[in-house]
Amino acid sequence: MRTIALEEHFLTGELAHYSDATRDLAQPQIWKVCDSRLTDLAEQRLADMDAAGVDVAVLSLTAPGIQAEPDTQLAVARAAEINDFVAGLIAANPTRYRGFAALPLQDGAAAARELERAVEQLGLCGALVNAHTFGVYLDAPSLRPVWERAEALDVPLYLHPANGFDTPHVIAGHPELVGPMWSWGTDTATHALRMIFGGVFDDFPAAKLLLGHMGESLPYSLWRLDSRWDWHRHHGIELELGHPSEYLRRNLYVTTSGVCDNAPLLCALSALGPEHVLFATDYPYEDIDTATAFLAAAPVSDADRAKISHQNAERLLHITP
Repeated sequence: MRTIALEEHFLTGELAHYSDATRDLAQPQIWKVCDSRLTDLAEQRLADMDAAGVDVAVLSLTAPGIQAEPDTQLAVARAAEINDFVAGLIAANPTRYRGFAALPLQDGAAAARELERAVEQLGLCGALVNAHTFGVYLDAPSLRPVWERAEALDVPLYLHPANGFDTPHVIAGHPELVGPMWSWGTDTATHALRMIFGGVFDDFPAAKLLLGHMGESLPYSLWRLDSRWDWHRHHGIELELGHPSEYLRRNLYVTTSGVCDNAPLLCALSALGPEHVLFATDYPYEDIDTATAFLAAAPVSDADRAKISHQNAERLLHITP
């Protein structure tokens, strides 16, 4: 069965310094292995894909990427450079690679223009966003042009975690909970809810949001979100669809990246529907062989397995079979 993997990270030497904070979260010997695979976009990566049975990898610049650049004009220039670089990789490996654009979200109008260029001229599949950009989240008015362009182009934004600029009080004194162990998931789920209550999906009803890690626990929470919204709906916010779950079922798509476990997979399928679940491996931070073996053995129908493996990605990302 054809397999398309959506959250497949890479890094270039010129941009490596942006990932210093992420590097500090990993054990040195583990990061050394990851680093070698992040920067290898030919021999090792393609060999790993072949061994695991991944036909197409949708490449994305690893967190935090361009969004960590404090100079807005430099961020705009580097986003264009890295998107051109990805387009070159795809041209050299047209049957194996696709890509998500990096966006200079320091400037919403420039980011919208770069998204349009990346999709229409370079053939990229949308964009991957690494958390906030210096405290600006995707529900910000300044970033409405990005959503407008994404909806018009019919491409998704993939929201990926990155280091936060503050640490919740409850985590203070427990650095083991900072990062992918726990805080990234809660940060990213909260970021997605900000978009709902910030009116993004009322303004852009056809917009598509991708979350990795089986939806950062949101598929488990639909009933609770609706129940508590009915209970304390007193903030002057009106949701056109009435309940948070309606937006999550309509606008949210999730991938299996970093979660090779049947229980959350079955929950995501039940909560969102099989058309909203896609395959990803979180390469190289997770083991690619474990990810493909998980999908192959998952207790789902062959029809749903095909949707997860490649059909949903083909439709959502406009990838020709």
